[in-house]
Amino acid sequence: MRASCIPLQATLLNTPDIELWPGGLLHARSNAHARLLARAQRVLRRKRDGQYLAAALAEGLQPLIPNLGREPGLASAKRALAQDAARHRNGLERVATLPLHRMQVRLEILGLDADRYAARSGLALIPEPTQMRFAGFDRWRRPLWLDPGAARAWGRMQDAALEAGIVLEAISGYRSHDYQLGIFERKLARGQTIDEILAVNAAPGFSEHHSGLALDIGTLDDPPAEQSFEATPAFVWLQTHAPGHGFHMSYPRDNPHGIVYEPWHWRYASFTI
Repeated sequence: MRASCIPLQATLLNTPDIELWPGGLLHARSNAHARLLARAQRVLRRKRDGQYLAAALAEGLQPLIPNLGREPGLASAKRALAQDAARHRNGLERVATLPLHRMQVRLEILGLDADRYAARSGLALIPEPTQMRFAGFDRWRRPLWLDPGAARAWGRMQDAALEAGIVLEAISGYRSHDYQLGIFERKLARGQTIDEILAVNAAPGFSEHHSGLALDIGTLDDPPAEQSFEATPAFVWLQTHAPGHGFHMSYPRDNPHGIVYEPWHWRYASFTI
């Protein structure tokens, strides 16, 4: 679903512990927060649990939690704010990647070793980008964040599909390492084993979604992230046209990574037209 009221040039600034969202995209959780968020240029959001930390206003940073100064990662977030202001002044855009922050700690929580998992799966560690572009909304009206090139390509591909009478919906885009860990923790709490989860989800740090280049794609009247998607006209259209927009299916049948067939998961690589 494409956005109409949020500028498509809006960016998400990313630091190891804190995301900096553009104002207008996060829902307030209290009346006091509503007033601050309505004026915010950026909102600092803890990646681990989604807690709103502070609102960046024209007059400075306004805390949304007690003891903001003790928040891990706050210094990095403030540097990202300053760099963003410089980028707007100088008209520059540089997308780098973050260090693989706390990667081994996350994997140890799950009882996994990074080197052994990489050797077994054939997957590589994927760092998170320092910024991403707003690419509209997903099926549930959540903001969709992608690498700038992938965001532009996704918009063009959606438009081309619509001209052919095909509706493509985003199911999921960028996910942080912490978000991926949360997926595992929720599934473990429901009684799934690590091996069962790894057949569907790459381990934290190894998911293509961390890069901002991967999209889970769905269509109207089809459940999200199910193999039934391959029977839809949308999937048939993607098989023919997605490579021309730079998107390729990552996990076909019998892929070497031990991940189940995922006709909905597509990764942006480059344009071929």
